[in-house]
Amino acid sequence: MTSDRNSLYAELEPYQSGWLEVSNLHRIYYEQCGNPAGVPVVFLHGGPGSGCNPIQRRFFDPAHYRIILFDQRGCGRSEPPGEIEHNTTQDLVDDIEAIRSHLGISNWLVFGGSWGSTLALMYALAHQNQVTGLILRGIFLSRPEELDWFLYKVRNFFPEAWENLTSPLAPAERKVIMEAYHKRIYSDDASLNVISARTWNAYESSIMALSAAPSSGTPVPDNIQLARARVQIHYLINRCFIDGQAVLSEVSRLHNIPTTIVQGRYDMVCPPLSAWELARAMPHAKLVMIPDAGHSAMESGTCAALVEATEAFKRSPHP
Repeated sequence: MTSDRNSLYAELEPYQSGWLEVSNLHRIYYEQCGNPAGVPVVFLHGGPGSGCNPIQRRFFDPAHYRIILFDQRGCGRSEPPGEIEHNTTQDLVDDIEAIRSHLGISNWLVFGGSWGSTLALMYALAHQNQVTGLILRGIFLSRPEELDWFLYKVRNFFPEAWENLTSPLAPAERKVIMEAYHKRIYSDDASLNVISARTWNAYESSIMALSAAPSSGTPVPDNIQLARARVQIHYLINRCFIDGQAVLSEVSRLHNIPTTIVQGRYDMVCPPLSAWELARAMPHAKLVMIPDAGHSAMESGTCAALVEATEAFKRSPHP
């Protein structure tokens, strides 16, 4: 293990990558890293609408794990970018299973953060026999109160971020922020949709961590900004096509799946109450509350806890 960034493993490159046709419209990018004969683990990225990046490979010991990452429909390198047709949570659950089958994997560890935690739970509920364990970070269940927090109540802690988000909107639109941005981001006016996408994406980025993360210095291209925002708005305006409260009532069925939940105490994107309620609904789960962290997986305590979770699954199926 290296010490250059929060106990992450050293940088590594995929030993295989490609695209999998999952419908007449969508093909999804996937990659495999680490040990081809190792224990399979699949990484589910957040957003909705984000995508995978090289640092996410580094939560896992590449000598032990066969690490699979993929970009969800409309995200990252998957095609078509930003496409929302035939793009629902059930479609993504089906895609995860399609990747498992395509790669000849019988079962695997599932690692998901933020929106990825939602997707991990939905996949596990649908395919319990294929899941050897769950590592979940920054729990999000897309319940009305969670969306209300993200779009309105965060103002109490980040008034400047909220002002940046709402300043382009008319006063009446500030009561229906998501609908207002949906209209702008899906506009055919390129002078409006891209700048709206950038403003929308910047809002979440600005409330991710307790301390502002240093800029990468590399501007994100307009087409990626727009694709990400369109997919995220599509999911959020549809409550991610799930009933989060119903999910909480169903997760007790996962009692045979070892589960670790990692949550930042001061997460402003996904309030810790959701992680607490999930742990209460899954009494067998281990809840690790990081006392000095927000939402980002890259904050020191959270990052270390996630690596420790993957290490624990190496030592035993029950961390």
